[in-house]
Amino acid sequence: MKVTEVTEIPEAPPEVQETSGAPEAPAVPVVPVVPVVPEPQALPRVRRRGRTTLLIATAAVLGVVAGTCVGYLIQADREPTELPSLSQPSLPQAKGKGPEPLSAAQDRRVRTDGDLRKLLVERPSGTRDITSTEGVDGWLGLDAYAEGYAEPATAYSTLIDQEFRRVAVTAWRTGSTQSVVIRLVQYRQEESLAARERVADEQYGEAEYDTDSWSVPGTGDGMAYVRKQPENKAGYLPMYTAEAHAWRGDIAMQIFVSDTRPVAKAKIMSLAERQMERL
Repeated sequence: MKVTEVTEIPEAPPEVQETSGAPEAPAVPVVPVVPVVPEPQALPRVRRRGRTTLLIATAAVLGVVAGTCVGYLIQADREPTELPSLSQPSLPQAKGKGPEPLSAAQDRRVRTDGDLRKLLVERPSGTRDITSTEGVDGWLGLDAYAEGYAEPATAYSTLIDQEFRRVAVTAWRTGSTQSVVIRLVQYRQEESLAARERVADEQYGEAEYDTDSWSVPGTGDGMAYVRKQPENKAGYLPMYTAEAHAWRGDIAMQIFVSDTRPVAKAKIMSLAERQMERL
């Protein structure tokens, strides 16, 4: 008789118990939540600078130092170069007379360094000499010259700064009303062209008045002025005036004409041209 083997059915685990109700839903396994950490970004590579430059600079310095040392060594092996003698051969002396000094006609400095009064125009015949009222023996001192300005103290100081040297003067009277005064004001001019500056100041002052004006021929910037209105002072007759101002070299020329009648242009222009010709 054939025996059939019966396989044993394993017992159910103790945790699983039969229930009379509906079947229980299968349990869902709980999966733990793991936080996601972002991968760190790779930092940009920083290139190290300066090393190559430093090496090049060091090599250059070493090359200069080496070259200097070599130069000194080469120079030390050479014979010293002899210096030239300090004494020079004597030059031959010129023989014969030197050139003759220039005459006054060729060198105006000879004339202006001499007697300045000789350069003044001559007083016309028939006129009365009144030079003594303007100066002493044809010379006008610094004090007396400064007194002729509206502010003598300021004028005195300015003339000192401008290296005032001397003034030659001549004056005359025609009839009983007309008078003429001519001054040659000389400066040393070691620092500036004081003669030109003085003329410019005088011309600037005349521009404040109502005048007719003309250029004096042959003087560049010389000017002659005739005032249209007379000067009125109590106890005196009205006085008309005219002036001329020009310069040449270190000399400033000043001409003043006054009259009880208007001064003609021809009068002041003739005096200015004649006087400048003598300078």
